[in-house]
Amino acid sequence: MNIILFLSLLLSLDYLVISSELPICEIQDKFQLNALYKKGDIVLGGLFEVHLNTLHPELTFTSKPDQLKCEGFYFSAFQWAQTMVFAIEEINRDLVLLPNITLGYRLYDNCFNVAVAYRAATALISGVGDTFTDYSCTGTPPVLGIVGDPGSTNAVAISRMLGIFHVPSVSYYATCSCLSNRRDFPSFFRTVPSDAFQVKAMIQIIKHYGWTWVGAIASDSDYGQYAIKSFIEEFNKFGCIAFSETLPSVNAKARVLQIVNTIKKSTARVIVVFLVEEQIILLIQEIRRQNIRGKQWIASESWTTVNGLLNEETYSSFGGTIGIAIRRGEIQGLKEFLLQVHPVTDANNNLVSQFWEDMFSCKFPEKMNNNSSSDPVRSRICTGSEDIKSTQTAYSDVSDLRTSYNVYKAVYALAHSLHYLMSCESGKGPFENNSCADITRVQPWQLLHYLKRVNFTTHYGDRVSFDENGDALAIYDVMNWQRADDGSVKIETIGLFDESAPAGQELTLHEDKIFWNFDSNTPPRSVCSESCLPGTRKAARKGEPLCCFDCIPCAEGEISNHTGSIDCVKCPSDFWSNPRRDQCVLKDIEFLSFEEPLGISLTTISLFGSCISTTVLAVFIYYRNTPVVKANNSELSFLLLLSLILCFLCSLLFIGQPLHLTCMLRHVMFGISFVLCISCILVKTIVVIMAFKATLPDNNVMKWFGAAQQRGTVFVFTVIQAVICIIWLSTASPVPFKNTEYQNSKIIFECNVGSITGFSCLLGYIGLLASVCFLLAFLARHLPDNFNEAKFITFSMLIFCAVWIAFIPAYASSPGKYSDAVEIFAILASSFGLLIAIFAPKCYIILLHPEKNTKKSLMGRTAQK
Repeated sequence: MNIILFLSLLLSLDYLVISSELPICEIQDKFQLNALYKKGDIVLGGLFEVHLNTLHPELTFTSKPDQLKCEGFYFSAFQWAQTMVFAIEEINRDLVLLPNITLGYRLYDNCFNVAVAYRAATALISGVGDTFTDYSCTGTPPVLGIVGDPGSTNAVAISRMLGIFHVPSVSYYATCSCLSNRRDFPSFFRTVPSDAFQVKAMIQIIKHYGWTWVGAIASDSDYGQYAIKSFIEEFNKFGCIAFSETLPSVNAKARVLQIVNTIKKSTARVIVVFLVEEQIILLIQEIRRQNIRGKQWIASESWTTVNGLLNEETYSSFGGTIGIAIRRGEIQGLKEFLLQVHPVTDANNNLVSQFWEDMFSCKFPEKMNNNSSSDPVRSRICTGSEDIKSTQTAYSDVSDLRTSYNVYKAVYALAHSLHYLMSCESGKGPFENNSCADITRVQPWQLLHYLKRVNFTTHYGDRVSFDENGDALAIYDVMNWQRADDGSVKIETIGLFDESAPAGQELTLHEDKIFWNFDSNTPPRSVCSESCLPGTRKAARKGEPLCCFDCIPCAEGEISNHTGSIDCVKCPSDFWSNPRRDQCVLKDIEFLSFEEPLGISLTTISLFGSCISTTVLAVFIYYRNTPVVKANNSELSFLLLLSLILCFLCSLLFIGQPLHLTCMLRHVMFGISFVLCISCILVKTIVVIMAFKATLPDNNVMKWFGAAQQRGTVFVFTVIQAVICIIWLSTASPVPFKNTEYQNSKIIFECNVGSITGFSCLLGYIGLLASVCFLLAFLARHLPDNFNEAKFITFSMLIFCAVWIAFIPAYASSPGKYSDAVEIFAILASSFGLLIAIFAPKCYIILLHPEKNTKKSLMGRTAQK
């Protein structure tokens, strides 16, 4: 690569011939370059885009092509060049910075063209003499350092060549981040921040206002392409690019129409533009012609502060534009210096005369020709005595020095490098054998060493230094296009971006100073899809950027509690999502409560049943000596009524919040009380059958089944159930259980039976006794009337078995608390069935027909049979 660049240098010099056989080397041809120069002990070079257009000659290949011609004088750039002259003159007057050294300058116009800029750079480092005789290369080179080039594309091309010869260049306007590559551009420095920092400033502004849907437009130059690439990489970390367009340098007008059409169709309301002044003018004109409004423009530093762009016509579309601008500075005495310029007749120092001609629309006599008459304005002769102080142009406007201030700092950076070099103490130098550089023979590579270490403060308090990539401190002004109090259009400073500030504090905006070109005068919203509210999540749209999405409500049991959630979070097991799906709340705990209507009803019935049973027990105790009570085995009747009271009361254990104690007691009480009840009925049935058999001659069966045996039988049957309960409780007892499977939004508080086998044995044993009792009672139903209790027992057992058979499917299909209600209903129904079927007829006789409660009456019925 270095060989190619070196060959290009030789070719660009139109073949510089050096022959050892000749006493001198003669230049075969010279470039025609617009220049400003002044001699000095040490000369600094400069490159400025004083003309904006280049006229290319026709290539007929029949004769030598003409030189490139420049047109379109750029007053602002000439101010930049004059600022360099001013800085050098100021340094020459400084008795401390470079004592006994006079700086000279040679400034060239690059005509906004890479080829011209390259030729100018080679002319600077090779010299401009017609002959070359100093083969020993003593003394200083033609220029020791270069201020420029301002264009990123130009700077890339020139810096590759300058890097070969270690000639330092300090650009004041080339911002391409590619130039921070120290391997490719080892001698490049700049006083303007890199686009990498400009992009950071833009990203900070965009983040500040929450814009996630943005369009981007860039030039096809190195400046535009590197800037937009960096911008897209940073922006894609939190947003999406709605469109990205490139505006070429050729056929730009046709491309502008396509870009404007894209802008019109896009829903993005914020557009970032990396264009140079010449290109943005075309875009602004077309936007204004089509009257496109409602867009928030973010301007790069290349066009933010160009006053010529902003007028009444463009304000309707571009008012409120926010841009990044190079840090503004002040240079005292510059305006007076600018107004002292005066044309000279030196053809090699012709930029001032060209400036004069464009400023006053005239021609100097030596430039007059026969074609001048066709231009009546330029046919006027320049006298050189025109009053420049009466003009108002960008050249003399020093109210907003930005680029000029960077030129000023670049010159001083080179001067301070020379100062460090001159201050070197013998024997303590940085070069070979600790030597110092000789100021009379200093070489660019020696100056480059000191330029890397420059660190000084200007007269106006701004620090100048370079990082390891040759980049300056990144400080930007944030600008806003708005109206002044008098109705005119102005560019107002509304904030600051300082890369060296603490993290999170780099951007400072004065919100009260910002003008927004929208009806509400508030920042616009620029998103492809509005952020999903809490309770919803993002669902990407197929084939569209990630910023374009739909908001899907979270599923039941899931929430999103902040805006823009990507996923919904599942609630913990004891929690459930609220109706808005933005908060997890404790699940409703469901159990059969004493406070709810169903619980109150069942409690009332249970207590009513136990009261009835107690009343019947009281009646039987009171009438215990009457024939009806005696005939029906009063002791077993008392025990049966007591067990029925327990059956009614045990149902209360199924109501209320399940506890470990109640879960164990409810089934134990239920099992033992019902076994006690059925045991009493079974023994009564057996007694009835044996009593009938005892009436037969020679039958003494009753002496084997007396009162003691009856009590023992009931006790044994009940103990068996108690043993079953003890084994069940000791192995896997019932425990409170939070059931979330049946209904996710609720916690059903119930008792887990623990061992299914134990619970089945408990119910199976009750069922076995009930079945045996029913069978015996059914077989004894035709006994004589005085033993007709068997009929009532048969009926009661029929009710009991029917209830519990129906209970099984009803219990299995009942959800939550209703399963407890079904079990309570079965307990109450079967208890009432037993109570009514067995004791209602007896109470009827005892209380309503006491005349039938006699032994004669009971025996009489038998006799009638």
